[in-house]
Amino acid sequence: LAKYPEIKTLMGPDPHLKWIVSGMVFMQFLACYLVKDLPWKWIFFWAYAFGGCINHSLTLAIHDISHNVAFGNKQAKWNRWFAVFANLPIGIPYSASFKKYHIDHHRYLGGDSLDVDIPTDFEGWFFCTPLRKLLWLFLQPLFYSLRPLYVNPKAITRMEIFNALVQFSLDLIIYYLWGLKPIIYLIAGTILCMGLHPISGHFIAEHYMFLKGYETYSYYGPLNWLTFNVGYHMEHHDFPSIPGCRLPMVKKIAAEYYDNLPHHQSWIRVLWDFVFDDTIGPYSRVKRLCKLAKES
Repeated sequence: LAKYPEIKTLMGPDPHLKWIVSGMVFMQFLACYLVKDLPWKWIFFWAYAFGGCINHSLTLAIHDISHNVAFGNKQAKWNRWFAVFANLPIGIPYSASFKKYHIDHHRYLGGDSLDVDIPTDFEGWFFCTPLRKLLWLFLQPLFYSLRPLYVNPKAITRMEIFNALVQFSLDLIIYYLWGLKPIIYLIAGTILCMGLHPISGHFIAEHYMFLKGYETYSYYGPLNWLTFNVGYHMEHHDFPSIPGCRLPMVKKIAAEYYDNLPHHQSWIRVLWDFVFDDTIGPYSRVKRLCKLAKES
């Protein structure tokens, strides 16, 4: 910032985010109507090939919204409520809990018992062979949802209750209007595309230590178009208040700080290497003892 103060002009809300997210949400509502009479095999096919991609993209929109980039820091409540709206096609309540834990991920990156993004010792010990690592990738949504309850349990907030009430109310409305298949389409898409799927490569690419000494990596491939530039992860951790749409400008302005850092070009290659490289696994994370963890 001292050398490139113009980066400050990139901070602030993204005026297009709310419209893009709204379009994706209503696209999924239309898809719910279209799949209501399809055979089950096509329900799961379209959940993986189409709906799940949108839902995974919406989780990354929620990631951006958790940094108040939809309406700005002065409208924090609007961001939280809009995240609940973006959550609707995902099928299960997620946004309020994500917000609660994601701030810790930035504040205490790699912090033992604080950053719930870090796999547990059991995960690192058990999922150590190619077949088991493949299973771990498939079960990743389960570990991401249950790990916080074990590693760093927190009291349920009113926002989480609101999130759940809105979400399950919509699920019941969809079930009443169009039956069970649209609900399965939404939830199956979320689980499948946050598990063993090319887009899910970002989970591994962001903080798994593929090179010793480097714990955070960016990805500059085409899937950033579908994921609100979450691949620009070094840039995001440096400037979390800059929305995803402007992160490429950070790299362009301060190229000397990023061009020589190791980065990924393919999330599919990341998944392949994670599974078949014996030197990489759930243990391949930096874990540090933060001050707050010592005090507790």
